[in-house]
Amino acid sequence: MNMLQTLFPNIDDWGEIGRACIDTLLMLGGSLALSIAIGLPLGVLLYLTGKGQLRPMPKLYAIASLLVNILRSVPFIILMIVLMPVTYFLVGTKLGIRGAIPPLVIGAAPFFARLVETALREVQQGVIEASQAMGASLWQIVRHVLLPEARGGLFAGVTVTAIALVGYTAMGGAIGSGGLGDLAYRYGYLSYKSDYMLVTVALLIVLVQLLQMLGDRIVTRYKRH
Repeated sequence: MNMLQTLFPNIDDWGEIGRACIDTLLMLGGSLALSIAIGLPLGVLLYLTGKGQLRPMPKLYAIASLLVNILRSVPFIILMIVLMPVTYFLVGTKLGIRGAIPPLVIGAAPFFARLVETALREVQQGVIEASQAMGASLWQIVRHVLLPEARGGLFAGVTVTAIALVGYTAMGGAIGSGGLGDLAYRYGYLSYKSDYMLVTVALLIVLVQLLQMLGDRIVTRYKRH
């Protein structure tokens, strides 16, 4: 601890940095789980209703695709501000971990849905046609063919989404969402304590690297050749 105090003399409370790390992980875990739960079926819907797919529905696809594109195109910091009334209605607060979860999910779920659609499009058409020839229903094709065959791409999409969410949580610190981003903004930017900025940036880099390494291992294990 003495060495840390020597290297970073402006940091008064390392426990606060530890709590900020936990807050960031809680925001990441909660928002990633909900983003997958919403984005996966939305991505499957986009794939199925697309032109030339199993259940082409041009109007439904156009509406869903437009909604996804709109939400993806709004910068996250602006999305958080715009969604404050919705966030307050849903969780009863605009600040902290609970206040950050709804905009994180709304920002990341469409992003993940588009990655799911892309992964499903990579499934070989011959595998799908063989399943149809054997009389498989639409649900059976989705569950037993599309999702298993696209596992590598889906896990890669989860990894990319998780890393994007780390950046989102950091941006959310500017409006009081908590976590490492909030610490960097309050102490590193507003109070001109560069030590906090350096430590929080280093911790975020480590977190992203760990997520990428874990994601790569999972993709390599489950990817079908």
